Amino acid sequence: MAALSDARRLVVKVGSALLVEGASGQLRAGWLRGLADDVAWLKAQGKDVVLVSSGSIALGRGVLGLGARDLALEQSQAAAAVGQIRLARAYEEALARHDITAAQILVTLDDSSNRRRYLNSRATMEALLGFGAVPIVNENDTIATDEIRYGDNDRLAAQVAVTLGADQLILLSDVDGFYSGNPRSDPAARRFDHIDHITPEIEAMAGDAGSGLSKGGMKTKLLAAQLATAAGCAMAITEGSRDNPLRQLAQGAPATWFLAQLDPQTARKRWIAAMKPRGTITIDPGASAALKNGKSLLPAGITALSGRFGRGEPVAILDPNGHKLGQGLTRYTSAETARIRGRHSDEIEATLGYPGRAVLIHRDDMAL
Repeated sequence: MAALSDARRLVVKVGSALLVEGASGQLRAGWLRGLADDVAWLKAQGKDVVLVSSGSIALGRGVLGLGARDLALEQSQAAAAVGQIRLARAYEEALARHDITAAQILVTLDDSSNRRRYLNSRATMEALLGFGAVPIVNENDTIATDEIRYGDNDRLAAQVAVTLGADQLILLSDVDGFYSGNPRSDPAARRFDHIDHITPEIEAMAGDAGSGLSKGGMKTKLLAAQLATAAGCAMAITEGSRDNPLRQLAQGAPATWFLAQLDPQTARKRWIAAMKPRGTITIDPGASAALKNGKSLLPAGITALSGRFGRGEPVAILDPNGHKLGQGLTRYTSAETARIRGRHSDEIEATLGYPGRAVLIHRDDMAL
């Protein structure tokens, strides 16, 4: 059975209805302070925390006096532009009480489907977590159109969890778990404490209805669970409107846990190993030994390469005898790799004419 205490890195999804009063469009500042207290409590235990937060359009509506009516695309994007500033400031102020730095990251569906953008966003969030900051992720509603939208933050949160190799995803919702039917209309509906596998019967139980300012229904949460658990990330659905919802979850508040099928690193490495390589990189004995000891691949260890590959694409890694050690996602193109091979990391900028990353293939992007 999963528990919040087991998490090393967790992603928490916060919906609009939790952050913003529907009638007034005002921020629920007291609730947000309680969430920030929870984040500080988790970080004090050594856990990484990432928040995926709705609320920019809902806040912007209130400021612009747009009410709860349906908005045209340009009106939604205008509301988002106004609301994003207020949302970021609200998180910044709430977390600053605990000397925690907040960082805003705005993404679209393109950012996860485009491998270069995917690696950029992953590297940025990893760096922020390394600095002890809390990334606040939201869909970039100011520019996203239907073609490049996630459309709901449940699946966006799952994608962020997969991207970062999180071991838990918490969806703070308006219900306290996954039910066999709609508990508002079906008195016989029962809540599942945990779900080992998402079966067709479980899928049939999911409804479509959202509530208030929220777009997501139970079906989107189930899709998020499928994405997260397949990548080794357990997921919980729990009631979010109560004060200090994360601490209450840790203390046994009602929830449904979807259990991970693998650990995140194993799932990610299987995914990388299954890719078709776009080229090969041959390394020297020192680099070969370093990789076997769990190190990243540096440009200095490369002796040869073949093929044409872009940044973020899979390449096979060959030992000095031409035997395949494994493969990984490269952080440089084949043309860049050819220029920096054999060079030390502190020579990269002078060689390329612009700053680069110290490693060619990070150990987390490598399957041996």
